[in-house]
Amino acid sequence: MLPPYVGILVNDKLHCRIPTGKTKHERVDFYVEAGKRFGFTPCFFRIHDVKAGRAHVKAYVKSTDGKFVLTTIPSPQVIHNRAIYPGIREFRKLQSWAGEGKQLFNRWNRYGKLTIHNLLMADPAFIPHLPRTCRATPANVRSLMKLFDSIIVKPNKSSIGRGVMKLDRTPTGWSLEYPVTLSVRNKAWRTAKFSGSRLPRILRRRLLKGKYIVQQCLPLATYKGRPFDLRVSVQKGVSGEWQITGYVAKVASKSCFLTNVAQGGKVHRLEDILQEEYPRLKQKKVIKNIYDFSLRIASHLGNNLPDLADLGLDIGITADGNPLFIECNGKDQRYSFREAGMLEEWKATYENPMAYAKYLLAQCRKVQSHNK
Repeated sequence: MLPPYVGILVNDKLHCRIPTGKTKHERVDFYVEAGKRFGFTPCFFRIHDVKAGRAHVKAYVKSTDGKFVLTTIPSPQVIHNRAIYPGIREFRKLQSWAGEGKQLFNRWNRYGKLTIHNLLMADPAFIPHLPRTCRATPANVRSLMKLFDSIIVKPNKSSIGRGVMKLDRTPTGWSLEYPVTLSVRNKAWRTAKFSGSRLPRILRRRLLKGKYIVQQCLPLATYKGRPFDLRVSVQKGVSGEWQITGYVAKVASKSCFLTNVAQGGKVHRLEDILQEEYPRLKQKKVIKNIYDFSLRIASHLGNNLPDLADLGLDIGITADGNPLFIECNGKDQRYSFREAGMLEEWKATYENPMAYAKYLLAQCRKVQSHNK
């Protein structure tokens, strides 16, 4: 009997690259290796490869000669979503798969930042760890300018630092730092100085064109004078429970306030930063607090959003080592671990979702045997 298949749902761009082996940040071979370990075969397909009423799907499967071959296979019952979709049509299609009995984890991974913030605000224990946040309108931006010396304006749905702007109070008024374009590849930044209540035109224009949030700039700890935060990978594993796969520090470059690696941020081991900059802090306690805080967030979000199993949390710490929540990524890019030379953790970010797939397969078998 052939081993069962586990689906990896990917976007069009990655799907095209799989047979060439040039998959950039997504290491599909790690899924295949993990599948062998757990007794199933990972296969890779797109949302439109699954046809309503059909029991089979065309997917890339690694053959015995090491090449990925497009193969017609039985439609997998367990699927890990590694694609991001823009709208309600895709949301409903994925929802229909769940209605057909498929176990699709990380089914929807594009929740707005304000949605996540509001869910966390519902638990009073999280409130001291959250930045003051609201929808970005000119009136709300001006309100937060009265309360804080630095505020952040960012798209409600974006990742890797795209489109983020920062306002800082100056002796004569305010300074707005903003990216010239909203492209992921943007490397050019400009500064607009202003005073009074009238916001710069570029800020007003962007608020009109898209949905943004505005929030207090958190008091992040620094490394060599630059703010840093952490990418914490929180995933479900073979037990079906949340666990910490790894954590890595991201330090903002000298030319930009963002810590995102895609925006020039540099990665370091947190232990090295704490030892060098914060020797007075008890390192084990700081790390334990980060672990506990991240697990509590994942558990809370998992209890309120369907089928979450793989999250990349951006967690800050204060100079006293207290954890702060920045944002939640439903499709963790994972490569920060590779950049930091943390290859064991990097590989584990692929292995753990496959371990969770094994857990779900076992649950499916229990249900099937019970129904016989």
